[in-house]
Amino acid sequence: MRIYRTANGIVLESEGQFKQIKSTDWDAYINRDTLFDDATADFNSDDAVLKNADWLTTIQPILPPIQSQEVWASGVTYLRSRDARMDESKVAGGDTFYDKVYDAERPELFFKASARRTVGTNDSVRIRKDSTWDVPEPELTLFITSSGKIVGYTAGNDMSSRSIEGENPLYLPQAKSYDRCASLGPCLYVPGQPIAPETLISLVIERAGEVAFSQSIQINQMKRSHTELVSFLFRECSFPDGVFLMTGTGIVPPNTFTLQSDDRITITIEGIGALTNWVE
Repeated sequence: MRIYRTANGIVLESEGQFKQIKSTDWDAYINRDTLFDDATADFNSDDAVLKNADWLTTIQPILPPIQSQEVWASGVTYLRSRDARMDESKVAGGDTFYDKVYDAERPELFFKASARRTVGTNDSVRIRKDSTWDVPEPELTLFITSSGKIVGYTAGNDMSSRSIEGENPLYLPQAKSYDRCASLGPCLYVPGQPIAPETLISLVIERAGEVAFSQSIQINQMKRSHTELVSFLFRECSFPDGVFLMTGTGIVPPNTFTLQSDDRITITIEGIGALTNWVE
């Protein structure tokens, strides 16, 4: 089941069919531990209005699947991410921090963005004007209810200013959090069971119509489990409307690559679909 937040309400997709339901309260609708069962019942209800795919994509915009929730993020959950962040921080002497956190019991978790700073698919993300080295970070993103249960997934783009973070690890909030620093979408994927470990994440960056970078990885390359990350996030934080948690990236462009204005970023995750953004 895929759940879309649109300008005119909530649309459910199952087996290629799209139906709009009566409920319009996004926060209340997704923040329930029985979301899969409830959405399935709504899809099969006589009140659901059948729509076609063209109506979803051309008649109204798809909004990011977030309203009042926060976006948090996990770091150094893939070996490739650890190595890249160690390399970028060598000059500042902070490279050993990332090696230690990769093997530590406590994961790296940080606040990424408010809903206001988060965009959806087919919208633009930003790179900081005071940064010289910027990359997208494609991440499987969990949606967790206020009770701490993982009920859905979406694709996330954790935009990162590597030059700022590499200057000093204490600059992480500035490297990660700013206007249009995150994107989520295109939908909330609710499979009714945990997402398959073999699920593939793919990143394609296009520049002037040509592919500038492309890579894929399976989520089973993560060192930490999803439930482990959630357990640490909920230790001293409450989320009355639920929360989105980006789970880290295993795809890192080479040190010679940096994003430019008008680049097109496409993050595709099996089961979820494609999240596409332009760089301002």
